[in-house]
Amino acid sequence: MNRYSMIIQWSDEDQLFLVTIPEFSDRVVMPCTHGRTREEAIHNGEEVIEMYLEAWQVEGEPIPAPSVLLV
Repeated sequence: MNRYSMIIQWSDEDQLFLVTIPEFSDRVVMPCTHGRTREEAIHNGEEVIEMYLEAWQVEGEPIPAPSVLLV
């Protein structure tokens, strides 16, 4: 399991849950995926995170660090 954040928001316009990955916001068009249900959106978000991490590693690009919540 990765440690990256996902923001999942309902879109009335699209009638879908949209997924944003805050750590990728300066490198990827947001929102980056979606789902008809929250569960599908989470699953798709996890797949997108893995896809970008693998691509950046292969291309030798820097990989953004996961955010850490400090309380």
